[in-house]
Amino acid sequence: MPFTPRTPRVVAARRLQRRRERDATGRFLAEGPQAVREALGRPRTVVELFGTPAALDGYADLAAAAAGADVPVSEMTDDALAALAETVAPQGLVAVCRHLDVSLEAALVNPPRLVAVLAGIRDPGNAGTVLRTADAAGAGAVIFAGEAVDPYNGKCVRSSAGSLFHLDVVRERDPAGVLAAARAAGLAVFAATGQGEDDLDELADDGRLRTPTAWLFGSEAHGLPEELAGAADARVRVPLHGRAESLNLAAAAAVCLYASARAQR
Repeated sequence: MPFTPRTPRVVAARRLQRRRERDATGRFLAEGPQAVREALGRPRTVVELFGTPAALDGYADLAAAAAGADVPVSEMTDDALAALAETVAPQGLVAVCRHLDVSLEAALVNPPRLVAVLAGIRDPGNAGTVLRTADAAGAGAVIFAGEAVDPYNGKCVRSSAGSLFHLDVVRERDPAGVLAAARAAGLAVFAATGQGEDDLDELADDGRLRTPTAWLFGSEAHGLPEELAGAADARVRVPLHGRAESLNLAAAAAVCLYASARAQR
């Protein structure tokens, strides 16, 4: 019989909607076929796959891939799916996944040419969108520094649109330690801030964006802490050519990351 909301494995999976449970178990939920497909593409990530009969039939390739990787595939009722899903119109599949954390040292041992550092960013939608953009721009790692949001928050996972499974994900409590490690690995550290002394276009014109770079992004509400921005190699503002007061975090991150990606290529 399909699992119901009271089936113990569904009850245990539902607890992963809480950060405390995710931290304690080292597991999280990935919802929807896109997230499940990308999770299955990263070996030994998916622990179990849940789906309604209709979804397991409609996405038979994903069910077969899970079974081929010795991942249990469990049918569940629509009510059980609704208990696990956090979206208004769930698509019928939810995977239980292992945390993907990589240490700061491991992420930088073969230094990527582009890294995004999310310093104290608390909004999961913004964090997931920056993660997705960093992946698209060719970044090798995204570092959640300081009091940043949990990258395994359901909204963050969904906003990343599968990119969470493509990059090195680092969680580091000490932002200053992140800067020191990035410099030691040969990366320039640029802080994105609306009050920056350096113009992004000027950095592109004079070739400074060609170097391997770690971009620092702060929360939309409070920006980067002054001591952190001041410790960067450059404080960089995105030029505003129209009448807009500013760009939101995700848009500013996209402009900066793609400017570096273009210069490096």
